[in-house]
Amino acid sequence: MGRTCTGLGLGPVDVVRVSCEGPGGPEAAARTARYEALDGAAHRHGAAAVLLGHTRDDQAETVLLGLARGSGTRSLAGMPPARGILRRPLLGLGRDVTAAVCADLGLPVWTDPANSDPAFRRTRVRRLLPELDGALGPGLTAALARTAEIAREDADALDALAEGLFARASVDGVPGTGRVVLDAGVLAAESDAVRRRTVLLAARRAGSPAGALGRRHVLATDALITRWRGQRGTDLPGGVRAERACGRLVFTLAGDPDTDPPVARTNPDRE
Repeated sequence: MGRTCTGLGLGPVDVVRVSCEGPGGPEAAARTARYEALDGAAHRHGAAAVLLGHTRDDQAETVLLGLARGSGTRSLAGMPPARGILRRPLLGLGRDVTAAVCADLGLPVWTDPANSDPAFRRTRVRRLLPELDGALGPGLTAALARTAEIAREDADALDALAEGLFARASVDGVPGTGRVVLDAGVLAAESDAVRRRTVLLAARRAGSPAGALGRRHVLATDALITRWRGQRGTDLPGGVRAERACGRLVFTLAGDPDTDPPVARTNPDRE
């Protein structure tokens, strides 16, 4: 592939070897390694943008994978056309179109062997899409991509509302320090969707990994706001603990020297 790029007159050309090991399984590790390599190359060469080759088919597969996991709106939004320096100019085109263009231009197409390995869920989804298209009618891939666009608009709006609620409810915690403190009364007055999204935001800012937080974590933490009966707190991924005390929802990271004692040992805040 490096020789092909050089032959096309592109330069500079970097060929970077990466290690696909890490949390989340081989697919997640490979994805992380790719983006880290791209980010490193962009910084080395002072790139203004990094162009990725994801197509509408890739977007449809991402939406189906999110549905299979029972994911929320942000996950169903799929891959954004732009994020930071990343750009995906081909998201509106089908994979068949990009392959045909390459054939017309005489450009070689390289296919990752992993794309045919049924051990990977995305490969199985890729094989399933044509069958679903035949069973449900033509245009399924475009419809799934359209769903991603709609979900992204909704997710962006909800994220903005959650940021606003977070700002209004913040008491004395400092995001990034492993401690976030929110006014439980302010949170309780909001809708489920915005409040629970704010809970996710607070957990992440306290240090909980975004990809590890699930629906059960959100509901358990939300119960400290809406169904408060003096119960103990809940443990979240990444060593973060959410507890309620004195009308406040407190997120603390393990090892934080300012961590309050467990709620059960202090003021139980039974309002």
